Amino acid sequence: MSSTQPIVQPHIPEGFMRNAVGHLVPADQVREQDLLRDALVNDLTPKAIALHTALAEFKAAALQDIDDLVAIAGDRYGVKLGGKKGNVSLTSYDGRYKIQRAFREVVAFTEEIEAAKELIDNCLKRWTEGASKNVSAIVSQAFRTNNKQEIKTGKVLELMRLDIEDEEWQLAMQALKDALQNVGTAVYIRVYERIGKTDQYRPISLDLASV
Repeated sequence: MSSTQPIVQPHIPEGFMRNAVGHLVPADQVREQDLLRDALVNDLTPKAIALHTALAEFKAAALQDIDDLVAIAGDRYGVKLGGKKGNVSLTSYDGRYKIQRAFREVVAFTEEIEAAKELIDNCLKRWTEGASKNVSAIVSQAFRTNNKQEIKTGKVLELMRLDIEDEEWQLAMQALKDALQNVGTAVYIRVYERIGKTDQYRPISLDLASV
């Protein structure tokens, strides 16, 4: 079995620093602000990597524990639970905490989406004067890519919900349906805490942006 080999950093002579393009620069020639920035980034990054590793380990352990609990429940009734598992919601005995395991299908678009885009563009050109500005805005948003140059699936599905009686538009919607391809399943662990004595729960965020 092959294992991931650690990246070996090239040796840096004492008194030098390596810059972003790989050149060795005498440390005493590096600006103080650059030194402070370098120290901060090199201090925070290993901590972030450790957090990432801890989250990955937590998720793997949590999924295994939930699988085991579901299996125990099946054993009590003589049922062997196997294959793809479904969504599960677990609540502590006092109702204070709740953990959910949720599955979501991951979809992508095949090359057929290009045909759909062309058909939709044709419709908008034909509707130039009578076209709804709302429809044009939805179309524009649907095919706008994110920072990974990926089309947002939700926006495209929003297009498919529009009820427009036009033969070419209907053909475009069929092309969109044909372009949708299931490429896998994502699984999530969500943790919640009850708000006081209410029946409402707030998420315990594991996302840095939400902390």
